[in-house]
Formats: sequence, C-alpha cells, structure tokens
Amino acid sequence: MVKHFSRELITEQARIVDSPVKHHEVDRTFELPKAIYGMTVALYLGFFAIMATGLPSAGLIIPMVIFTLLVLAGFGVPAIWTRLAPATKSKPMTYGKLRSQGISTLTGRLPARDAAIQVLILPVVVFCWGIVAVTIASVVR
Repeated sequence: MVKHFSRELITEQARIVDSPVKHHEVDRTFELPKAIYGMTVALYLGFFAIMATGLPSAGLIIPMVIFTLLVLAGFGVPAIWTRLAPATKSKPMTYGKLRSQGISTLTGRLPARDAAIQVLILPVVVFCWGIVAVTIASVVR
C-alpha cells in the first residue's frame, strides 16, 4: 500500500545537505579533424553540383536547393554547437595527432587511414554514383 507522508514529518526526519559541485568538461569536438568533415561536405555538395549541371531541369532546381540547405544545416548546426557556451578547453583533434594515436571506436582503436575511410566511404560512393548517373544519362540521350 501507499502511505502518505506529510510535509512536516518529512522536514522533521530529513537531513538536508548541499548538492556536490561537479565541473564536468564537455567535449563537443566530435574528435575528428575539421578537414575530414570539410571533405564530407565537399563531396555531398559536389554530388549536387554534378547532378545540377549534368541533368539540367527546371523541376530540379527547388529540390537541389533544399538538399543543399539540408547538408549545410546538417553540418553547420553541429559546427555552431561546438562553439556554444559553456566554453570548453577541448579542441578538435589535429590530423597529426590522429595519425600518431588513432581514434577509439566501439570496436577498438582505429588508425587514421581506417577512420578516414570509415567516415568518407559513403560520401565518396554518393559522389561517384552522381558521376555514373550523369554519364549514363548523357550516353542514353
């Protein structure tokens, strides 16, 4: 059964203490060098540029603009978030540090080459898919 405790009973029995002050450092850098994120954005925007120039159509202007804005927002908002208060002392990992130490993932430590491949494989495949699609469309015409 549930028993109701009055406020007076609680104040008589309770021991009130100050909460401990914890200063937790927040790391908002996503750990990888900025260049890898820049390459990712460049590959996605390159795909849109290839599709827009290879398949020019008035009906594709609005979707291409929307997709471009979504990619810019998808990478821009986290970039802004890394600079928000409370200011942190953590900085993004440099490429030299990534090459010397690697990066820790869920499956273990990865060297720089493997980490870059893991992050960039999808954007590279999408970019190449755009080149192939435009090439096929130009041959079929």
